[in-house]
Amino acid sequence: MHVLAETAVATMRPSLSPEQLRCLYKQKSESGRKRATRNGLWIAVAFYLAYSFTDYLFISDVVQYTIAGRLAVGVGSLCILELLLYRNAKADTVDMAAAVSVLAAYLVWLLTAQMTTIKDAFSYYMVFGAIFMMSVNLFFSFRFPVALAASATNMLIFIVALYLFAPMLLLHKLILGAFCISCFIFTSYVNLQLNRERYKVFLNALEASLQQAAADERGKALLQLSNTDSLTGLENRRAIDQRLRDYWERWQDHRVPFAVLLIDVDYFKHYNDYYGHQEGDRCLVAVSHLLQSVASSFGSIIGRYGGEEFIVIAPMQDSESATELAEAMCVGVRALVWPHEHRRDGTSVITVSVGVSYTREQTKQVDKVIHEADRALYAAKATGRDTLVVFDPEDPQSNDDSEDIAATLKIALEHGLVSLVYQPIRNVQTGKTDAVEALMRLAMLDGTPVSPGKFIPVAERTGSIIELGRWAIRTVCRDLLATDLVQVVSVNVSPIELKVPGFAGYVAATLAEFDVTGARLAFEITEGVELEIDKDVVRCISDLRKLGAQVWLDDFGTGFAGLSWLRLIEFDTVKIDRSFLHDCNTERGKRMLLDIITLLRNRGVKILVEGVETIEHQRLMQQYGISQLQGYYIGRPAPASQLEADNVLRFSTIRNPDSRRLFRNGL
Repeated sequence: MHVLAETAVATMRPSLSPEQLRCLYKQKSESGRKRATRNGLWIAVAFYLAYSFTDYLFISDVVQYTIAGRLAVGVGSLCILELLLYRNAKADTVDMAAAVSVLAAYLVWLLTAQMTTIKDAFSYYMVFGAIFMMSVNLFFSFRFPVALAASATNMLIFIVALYLFAPMLLLHKLILGAFCISCFIFTSYVNLQLNRERYKVFLNALEASLQQAAADERGKALLQLSNTDSLTGLENRRAIDQRLRDYWERWQDHRVPFAVLLIDVDYFKHYNDYYGHQEGDRCLVAVSHLLQSVASSFGSIIGRYGGEEFIVIAPMQDSESATELAEAMCVGVRALVWPHEHRRDGTSVITVSVGVSYTREQTKQVDKVIHEADRALYAAKATGRDTLVVFDPEDPQSNDDSEDIAATLKIALEHGLVSLVYQPIRNVQTGKTDAVEALMRLAMLDGTPVSPGKFIPVAERTGSIIELGRWAIRTVCRDLLATDLVQVVSVNVSPIELKVPGFAGYVAATLAEFDVTGARLAFEITEGVELEIDKDVVRCISDLRKLGAQVWLDDFGTGFAGLSWLRLIEFDTVKIDRSFLHDCNTERGKRMLLDIITLLRNRGVKILVEGVETIEHQRLMQQYGISQLQGYYIGRPAPASQLEADNVLRFSTIRNPDSRRLFRNGL
């Protein structure tokens, strides 16, 4: 068996030969062997001295000599052992000393005990010598050659003493001799097996440690890959979000301030349009390297936040230091003199705009810092680009419009300011629309549309999301499912809704009211949001599944708890975030997406890829065996009234890319 183990270890670590493995075993077991021998000899000496009582019982006339001999050998052996350990002798030397001590103990006892006049008792008492032999083979953890030599010597001493000192019949001597030889053979074999087993245990442990080390290395590589942007090599949004959490915790606990810089490459869409995406990638790589160099010189962290946008987290004491860093980045990118001849502002090189925000006593959540940096970046673009803007909380123009949105949400349903549009989810193999996703839209009283990215967080913060969510469920059941306009509708569900008691009961009542089966309604849980996995949420999801409703995981790969959700809940469908598809312009990005697809397939869930915006995206997904797709190329969000006609038109165009091109051109 140990040969198989050696082969397995040598396969994992080809540089180790069987001889090297045995040397490694000897090195690894060095301290353990010395410790075992020390403990064993101390115990053996204790029992050796305790056997003085049997000397008193069987050969009392020479007991004073045997006890003196036992004391001399026992104490001397322990002194020699401790001296060797103090001098850090090798385990082989310690084992040899212990083995010699056992032989000396037996020999000294024989020489003192044979002086007795009670010869008959002594003759049979000699058989106790087998104990010394067995202790060498079984009690101690000696290597087999040492144990074999010591036990063989013990056996020879016994046979010689039996011949010289025992006044008994030859037949009895032969019987005792055979007994001694049998003990020698048996215990030596057991010692051999024990040594082989110890070596096999070592090999198995070594193999397990090598496997663990390899798994750790693979884990580190995968973690690095999942936290790294495939194009620029910078940290990706996932990693930056975690960094933001860490900095935010330090700000909350120890008031360690930090600044956030959002950096956008000016007119990059025009650059891609005129120079091509390959040149665009080269440009982003060059800019990212420059920004990383500047950020590092200021002790800051940089990551790619999306598309042509970068984010810097800087441990700054004040806004002036953050401004200095932002200026250095603007100047550095301008100094690259990277040509961009097709800008609309007359500048002929690549530049960046920077928005800066920083923590203040009024800052209550990390999203606020990002939001302020984003608004500062927007202001920088509005003022002509190639510049920086620091968020100023005292500037009237910086007042957040969330209060207006919150007020609008209170009257949105009453005044018809909220509506739903539906984006198709198409099966490209059959050409049919498998489902549609319900997307909420909001308009202010003056008709100005508000993006979901603005009003959804406000609705969640104010609690309006609960009423809006129930309205959305009722609307899709009434307008789409009850009329059989589509087979399945997915509705995004907020974590706040899942925690509210009675949510599953409302869903059940609504399904019953419109005579709709639960399987036609899907609830999308967004991984990208910070969703606490607690018992109330899990219980609510379980109740929804009992109704037959589908549960989908949205934006997989963008948040922190995706794998935990996959472990806890059996999702019907997992939607891979669009960012992974859009990163497929590189081989590394393609491998990343394929790894995610493989992971989900191994979990046995349906896979839906969103963000399909080109025919190339669709063809790549078909190549990867993904049939369910969603995105602008598949179908844009539309009201329910346009959904049926739109489905018919897109069914024909998606199967005929040429007709789709004509449709886009208005022909």
